[in-house]
This record gives sequence, C-alpha cells and structure tokens, in this order.
Amino acid sequence: MASGSDLLGPLARDKALELHLKTQAMTPLEAVVSVTLTNAELLGIADETGTVIDGRYADLLVVDGDALADLRILRDRSRLALIMRQGRVRKAAYKIV
Repeated sequence: MASGSDLLGPLARDKALELHLKTQAMTPLEAVVSVTLTNAELLGIADETGTVIDGRYADLLVVDGDALADLRILRDRSRLALIMRQGRVRKAAYKIV
C-alpha cells in the first residue's frame, strides 16, 4: 500500500499522526515502508530514492528513541536529532561523529 497526503500548510504537522494511524492496519515498519520505498516504486524512482543506500537521495529523520515502537515520536520535534533532506543535513541537534 502506497501512502499520500493532502495535508499542506499548518496541517503538514499532522503527517506524522497520519503515519501513526496507519499502524491500526499495518505494523509500524510496514507504515514506514509505505511512505518510502513503496511510494518510490509507485513513482518509478526507486533507483534514486526510497531506501538508504549509497548514491541515492535521502530524506532521513534520526530520532532520539525507537520510532518503530511508537511512530508518534515523529510528532515531537524535540526528539528529532537530525533531519536530512535530498541528501543534505538540514538540522543536527547533536554533534555528528
């Protein structure tokens, strides 16, 4: 199952809640795969993005905690340790070693 959202502007903050709600029908890992690899496959760009592999563009969130235990952690901006967009670090709350 692919994933999409029409949440724009101020409502964009609720995308993480939408991801959590998907766990009522699938596991947290399946929900994450639906918004990453499955979407990339659907769009025909899986050879460029959708997985964390050397040479691919990455939008990546690193959180302080276990997101697969509870995807609602993604709603807590204070728990975001690193944000990478299109392969570039946009925010690093911790020193990257």
